[in-house]
Amino acid sequence: MGRKFFVGGNWKCNGTTEEVKKIVETLNAGQVPSPDVVEVVVSPPFVFLPVVKSSLRPDFHVAAQNCWVKKGGAYTGEISAEMLVNLDIPWVILGHSERRALLGESNEFVGEKVAYALSKGLKVIACIGETLEQREAGSTMDVVAAQTKAIAARISDWTNVVLAYEPVWAIGTGKVATPAQAQEVHAELRKWLHANVSPEVAASTRIIYGGSVNGANCKELAANPDVDGFLVGGASLKPEFIDIIKSAEVKKSA
Repeated sequence: MGRKFFVGGNWKCNGTTEEVKKIVETLNAGQVPSPDVVEVVVSPPFVFLPVVKSSLRPDFHVAAQNCWVKKGGAYTGEISAEMLVNLDIPWVILGHSERRALLGESNEFVGEKVAYALSKGLKVIACIGETLEQREAGSTMDVVAAQTKAIAARISDWTNVVLAYEPVWAIGTGKVATPAQAQEVHAELRKWLHANVSPEVAASTRIIYGGSVNGANCKELAANPDVDGFLVGGASLKPEFIDIIKSAEVKKSA
């Protein structure tokens, strides 16, 4: 197996220069497992990427929260993959449910974004997940399989992809998928990759969980065999993000 635990912090649309400096100071002072145990990536808003990158400890990496679907040009307000590469930003989050819902990003559009970002050498945290209505209708797997299929149809190399399962009903609501619910979807996603991409990709691709992860629930979630880490929202702005990173130790002792 050997999938390295992955913890991403999505700062979303939050922060001032002063607040960002404080968060970075907290992260830099945190005692966390070594980089061979856990990979840590934080994702500040675009305007703070250079300051965070230049001041953050070297064992943590930086991600953008989005990028454009093709080469730059006459796309006012957009940021291209090429710009991120130029700034030496290694990671990008794509297809977050907030963008799917608020900005109407379709499965196909997200798939194209993932393919383009990978083609430029970026690593991608690709987000998928169902709404409460979809879960209650029993269509969770249909929804996340369709979202994953739109990515799988456009890429051949999964080495630089982390799949983030984020049930929309659990993001920022305080409702967390139970460890059993998270494990069930992650296991089904791995089965889907096994059948539709390859057994190798299914075994090696990290599938991380997002949705109201915090210092109190992270260890129990991390103990599940198919949960390979977390994409953390609100708690990534707080000192407890260090505790969430430490939950990687659960895997080591498992």
